[in-house]
Amino acid sequence: MRFIFHSSALVARSALANIVKRLDPSMMEQGITKLPFDRGLINRVLKMKAAKVNKKLKYVIVIGIGGSNLGAKAVYDAVYGSFDGLAEERYPKMLFLDTTDPEFLFAFSKFFKREIRHADQILINVISKSGTTTESVANAEWVMGWMKRRFKNVKDRFVITTDEGSKLWKLAEAQGLSRLSIPKMVGGRYSVFTAAGLFPLAAIGLDIRELCRGAREVTQRDASVSASIAFHHLEHGRTIYDHFFFHPELETLGKWVRQLVAESLGKHGKGLTPTVTIGSTDLHSVGQLLYGGPRDKFTTFVWAKKSAHDVKLPRALFFRGLVEGLPGQSAQKIMQAILHGAKKACRNESLPFSETILPDLSLRSLGGFLQCKMMETMFLGKLIKVNAFDQPAVELYKKETRRILQRE
Repeated sequence: MRFIFHSSALVARSALANIVKRLDPSMMEQGITKLPFDRGLINRVLKMKAAKVNKKLKYVIVIGIGGSNLGAKAVYDAVYGSFDGLAEERYPKMLFLDTTDPEFLFAFSKFFKREIRHADQILINVISKSGTTTESVANAEWVMGWMKRRFKNVKDRFVITTDEGSKLWKLAEAQGLSRLSIPKMVGGRYSVFTAAGLFPLAAIGLDIRELCRGAREVTQRDASVSASIAFHHLEHGRTIYDHFFFHPELETLGKWVRQLVAESLGKHGKGLTPTVTIGSTDLHSVGQLLYGGPRDKFTTFVWAKKSAHDVKLPRALFFRGLVEGLPGQSAQKIMQAILHGAKKACRNESLPFSETILPDLSLRSLGGFLQCKMMETMFLGKLIKVNAFDQPAVELYKKETRRILQRE
């Protein structure tokens, strides 16, 4: 992974050096950054996989919301794309129940009836760090009810991932459900390298050792510099931190970054507003705002050198004469041209940006990106002077939701 900023971030070297000096490298001794090194954790996850995954398995259902499912979904979508449903030959697939929207649940129930003929075809992973998240508990109850109406001995098809000792943990233990723990010091948005992220990925056959290997290779330098650049621009009125992904399959990864930044830093009237832009599609929706709107944004372009597949246009064009340079051109080169055009437009308009260049979209590369972004966010918390590990305001809506439900 390469991080490029020297000629585009519009930060003087001396100013950047002064900010970096304020960061204490020992911060990265946090248990969170050590998770990918925990061989015992990886082995516990793989042991649970061996106990639960069989040749009949077709669907791993992840019941969670926010940090409880975004990490796994980010990796899953990056590897298989949001079009994975079209790949009928590849199983097991991962599906996500992260809303209690009635239309979604109704469609899900029809899907269950059509696709699931035997309990061994499905594995349900209920993930809630607190164990009391309304949406996740409601969906877990709904799925359990559906399973019990269809099959016998359904408890074996559930794995509960939560804090050891939480109400959900104790209830699962009493009911004889399999359990995996999330370390107490790890918040949901930082949990991708815990059982919350690793188990569902392992269950569908992804190599979690390779994902963790990529995370272990990350150094603090890029994270500290990236955080310092973002902080510099925040101090100069650029409060919007945009991650511009030039791969549609990385949109969920962008949403993972959005939660990480928003929930970690948005406290006491401080913080950055994280946004997610997808190239090249969103150049046709927010490009005008980016180049011609308020100078309140700092952009990081994220792209990979290699794609797993490529296609080429015919040399003899039917719609010839409309766009020059297209005959025989590959889709990857067209995307690269658009990316370079977007960056050149930023330079022409004196808009600051940096680049994160991944070698490819492999698990190793994704693991490195995830780890680097968590480190960057921790550094930003130090610079902004907020606790990057709590989320007190999130409880505001949760408390009101429970009160409303209790009254009705």
